[in-house]
Amino acid sequence: MKTGFHKDILHIQNIDEVVESIVTKLKTDTHNQLKRYGGVVGISGGIDSSCTLALAAKAFGPQRVFSIMLPEKDSSSDSEKLARKLAEKFEVEAIVENISGALTGFGCYERRDQAVRHVFPEYDPASYKMKIGIKSAPQSKLPPVFSVIIIDPDGKEKSAKLSAKDYMQIVAASNFKQRTRMSMLYYHAERLHYAVIGTPNKHEVEQGFFVKYGDGGADIMPIGHLYKTQVYQLSEYLGVPQEIIDRTPTTDTYTAEQTQEEFFYQFPFKTMDLLWYGYENEYHPENVAEVMGYSKEEILDIFSNFKRKQETTAYLRMAPIKW
Repeated sequence: MKTGFHKDILHIQNIDEVVESIVTKLKTDTHNQLKRYGGVVGISGGIDSSCTLALAAKAFGPQRVFSIMLPEKDSSSDSEKLARKLAEKFEVEAIVENISGALTGFGCYERRDQAVRHVFPEYDPASYKMKIGIKSAPQSKLPPVFSVIIIDPDGKEKSAKLSAKDYMQIVAASNFKQRTRMSMLYYHAERLHYAVIGTPNKHEVEQGFFVKYGDGGADIMPIGHLYKTQVYQLSEYLGVPQEIIDRTPTTDTYTAEQTQEEFFYQFPFKTMDLLWYGYENEYHPENVAEVMGYSKEEILDIFSNFKRKQETTAYLRMAPIKW
């Protein structure tokens, strides 16, 4: 196992060369392998889609990038406001495609709310807010347990553990959102003969924080190899608006505000990036523990949980099985 782990290990020294390499590969792969003229990017006002749009504009030129805001009735109004500011900054055409109607047709909201009411019969989506999240500690030896949280009109919060059945129904219903967005992106990409430029970062891809054939559905993923903190480094270099850089990453999926950390990752990004780097690059647990302020046993449990996440989400990264 390696030693020499340190807290600045993910800092990009030659950021101009890294950006140029990504831009060149994005352009070459899109033109030569995919045989497409430009790129379509779904923008949400989040850091990942913003960095991706900035890279695409640099690769193809703003006139060959088409950006789409894809809100629905649960989306934060800040998302569209920041997405518009981003598109203006990089002089990229942007349109809004509201997907609420399609989601209503799929029964997305009705199916989700049915599962919530199974836990909290008083839940009324017209006046209550809801979200789901992980309650267990990230260094626990046990698999994570999800809870549903409801907030009544007076702001009072109630939380309860979800059964596997109710959890899976809420997630399955919510996943209509990402899959509907993917369908709209491909409509415009095919109309323009462009490629769909995916926005997932390294953690989303490797830990399985994406929806198969949803936000995981794309032709090319230019930031899929970058840690979250590296996405921030590139975003600052590329000139992404500061409001977006300063915004707390959210799922923007449920009616109650929810960070990605509380829903899935369980760590702040700066901590998680370093822990994941230590895990996947096989640094000695004692070395990582000393640097990060954990015990060796806690690091071993965290690494074990990382491995479990990779194994349980492996099917998301699989291509269709053929014979």
